[in-house]
Amino acid sequence: MHTAAAERVQVCPDCGTEIHGDGRFVLWCAVCDWNVDPERPEEKQGRLAKARRAQARRHGERLLAELNAGEALRARRDSSAVLAFALALAVHGLTVALTAGGAWFLVRGWGGWGMLPGVFLLALVWSLRPRLHRLPQDKPVLHRADAPELFALVDEVSRVAGTRGVDAIAVDDEINANVRSYGIRGRRLLTLGLPLWEVLTPQQRIALLGHEMGHYVNGDTRHGLVVGAAYRSLTTWHYYFEPVDHEPLDDSGALTLILNVLYVVPRLLVRGVLTLLDGLTVRASQRAEYLADRVAARAGSTPAALELMDRLLISDSAAVTLQREVNRAALNGPRGRQQTAAWADGLWERLATDLASVPEQERERLRRASTLRGHSVDATHPPTHLRRACLLIGEAEPPAVLADDERERRITEELAESRAKVAQQILRDGY
Repeated sequence: MHTAAAERVQVCPDCGTEIHGDGRFVLWCAVCDWNVDPERPEEKQGRLAKARRAQARRHGERLLAELNAGEALRARRDSSAVLAFALALAVHGLTVALTAGGAWFLVRGWGGWGMLPGVFLLALVWSLRPRLHRLPQDKPVLHRADAPELFALVDEVSRVAGTRGVDAIAVDDEINANVRSYGIRGRRLLTLGLPLWEVLTPQQRIALLGHEMGHYVNGDTRHGLVVGAAYRSLTTWHYYFEPVDHEPLDDSGALTLILNVLYVVPRLLVRGVLTLLDGLTVRASQRAEYLADRVAARAGSTPAALELMDRLLISDSAAVTLQREVNRAALNGPRGRQQTAAWADGLWERLATDLASVPEQERERLRRASTLRGHSVDATHPPTHLRRACLLIGEAEPPAVLADDERERRITEELAESRAKVAQQILRDGY
């Protein structure tokens, strides 16, 4: 549980305003934004990363401008999506050709050295193969019989989104949530990070479920099986053609130099295809996030969706609280099973109390910092300030799914064992 922190007072060195703030958080000036983002994360370097950020910024801002001009926001497969799909098929065609070539060399040179090119090509293809996700083995996974009330809530939110529910729900220690398909039949898995779920109000949880289920109906080709697998293949190719480091006096320096020269053309080619695929899918990816936010607002209400974004902004505070709990548990004595279980009891309540104590001044600082950062941290999502602006266009949505105290109690009971397991895992393994 948090302890009261003394108020800090300082004169802003830029504009001279007297600043008052909670001693637990960054002191900043609301008048001139001095120190509003003192720990701005480093941007990923390289031409590819810069190109992705530039494309994301252009498309994200253009989409918001179109919405402000009165255009409708809807999922659609435009010419860019069709071209992206065709380009992805070409990438997979290369993988198929390499497979055929590897098999030919293997059969042709069977029993001799002629097999080596075949073995090499097939090993390369194996690293490029599409990978089907499986149910996680290292975290609690719930099925309908384990948590009927939670699945019923997800089903209700899914109907609002216009899609079906999920086949399994996993819980872990991430301050996040996500959906994905697994297995050959494309079953659906929802993963709920308990450090996020436990600090949300019931209505915010509905908004969270709405956002995640909205990803199944938002037309995001980038995360589809065909285009997504092509991305992974191209990223793997780009890694293979990265320049090889060597010491100046190394005997292999001449060979390394030759390899690096030979790598230039294929690396540029792969980078060009990746950039093109990015350009063809970034608009759909940006639109997908806006659409998922709209579903969150329809399911849980616009205020709940906006509050959810604020909760995500203070995720660093949640991480600090969890690490502090880990440190306190370590100082409390030997961490046997009973001691860890005892300390884990009440962890989620302490986390929720700490997060509720974050003052509005700190939340506003994080909103402004998000605006300054823009797409510099994550080029795949619109920055929070653009997502908030999108939700504020037009009339506020009322909740289509209302929180129910009795349902929340039953869901808490269904998650009790998983809550205890994840809490103990955090205290045992660290955060």
